[in-house]
Amino acid sequence: QVQLVESGGGLVEAGGSLRLSCAASGRTFVGYALGWFRQAPGKEREVVAAISRSAGKTYYTDSVKGRFTISRDNAKNTVYLQMNNLKPEDTAVYYCAATMTSASGNYYSNANEYNYWGQGTQVTVSS
Repeated sequence: QVQLVESGGGLVEAGGSLRLSCAASGRTFVGYALGWFRQAPGKEREVVAAISRSAGKTYYTDSVKGRFTISRDNAKNTVYLQMNNLKPEDTAVYYCAATMTSASGNYYSNANEYNYWGQGTQVTVSS
């Protein structure tokens, strides 16, 4: 079992930055691919970014490319999402997710591929 806890959300003005963190407990992150998802009111949960076990491969949804960066620190069992130039449309609850995989170079962009989820952290971007 892996327990995930997100932090770092908050209220920020458009153009500002936030860094989300997701810390894992219960088991090391090493064997897991990781992802960040978000869900806005009235909308389906969508992938934001994903990273492979080895951190060698990453994925970003088109709307955040060039603004968001996903990274991981396996020694700290933590995954990060650096969010720059935030826009009001980025407002959502952000969730981190983990899935055990034997493929070190694979990332996963489908929510159904993840087994473990955090409780979410609210990000609100004002215009």
